Amino acid sequence: MGKRLTENLSSLYIGAANKLKPKKARRKIIAYVESYDDISFWRDLLSEYEDDKIYFEVMLPSQNSLAKGKKTVLMNKLGAQLGENMIACVDSDYDYLLQGRTNTSRYMIECPYVLQTYAYAIENYHCYADGLHDVCVTATLNDHKIIDFVGFMQAYSIIAWPLFVWSVWFYRKHVLSEFSLFDFCSFVRLDQVSIRHPEKNLEHMARKVEKKLHELEKKHPDALKEIENMKKEFIKLGVTPENTYMYIQGHHIMDNVVLKLLIPVCTILRREREQEIHDLALHSLQLHNELTNYQRSQVGVELVIHKNTNYKSSSQYKMIKRDVEILLKRI
Repeated sequence: MGKRLTENLSSLYIGAANKLKPKKARRKIIAYVESYDDISFWRDLLSEYEDDKIYFEVMLPSQNSLAKGKKTVLMNKLGAQLGENMIACVDSDYDYLLQGRTNTSRYMIECPYVLQTYAYAIENYHCYADGLHDVCVTATLNDHKIIDFVGFMQAYSIIAWPLFVWSVWFYRKHVLSEFSLFDFCSFVRLDQVSIRHPEKNLEHMARKVEKKLHELEKKHPDALKEIENMKKEFIKLGVTPENTYMYIQGHHIMDNVVLKLLIPVCTILRREREQEIHDLALHSLQLHNELTNYQRSQVGVELVIHKNTNYKSSSQYKMIKRDVEILLKRI
């Protein structure tokens, strides 16, 4: 009870403090996020809208503990306080696609002071296919294109799409014991990675997906019409067979799909560059110096991908910006 009172007083204090500032002073809007990892993404996005009237401070939701996560931001402590001086910035997870069928989904969609990623999570943005080649170039200093990442992720998405719709269907029905998110991800991971023949990675996954689809369709024949209607609904929401990877669990896409491609690709690119240095070096000292300089200049692909900001041209990112603009008109 004491903490609740303290937090309400804190919210009132921020509003009062804003009123006490000189008329020309900028008003502060606090933006609460789920974790430390989210601060950079939302800071970068919201900073585009700062001017001589307002600015944002992006932070975790609790000053008294290390509590994190969507529930902490939305429901546990801050839900009743969100408003002109406090907003919440959260990952959509499946809540965007649940379209109000749970309390959290309904609150996220209806509350004007909640910004959501639309993509499953921020990790999906870092895995945005249009920027993956640039990630490899930054990590290896080699601009040789080995794989068409955009084409690969589109093909991956098309294969995953029908089973993905079933996954959301089970969440909408609140029946997770039969087909959980973990179960779904196990069918759409890359178990075998061949950089020379990337299509084989997808062929193996497609066989697993087809087998599971046949099983679900046979067990739930009455759901088939609803599944087809959901596909049409999802397309209206911006989710298509070609961009499904943006709506699948972010950690899964990062760890079990994208990095499984990027790490061996970057290994090949580094070997190519090192071989080039070997071939062009005039003597052993030059070879040693050039190899040393090159190795010092390399950056781990796992680090680079988390700094990838090529997603700003994505439709999902533009939807967030639209919401920010609507929010600013309100406040």
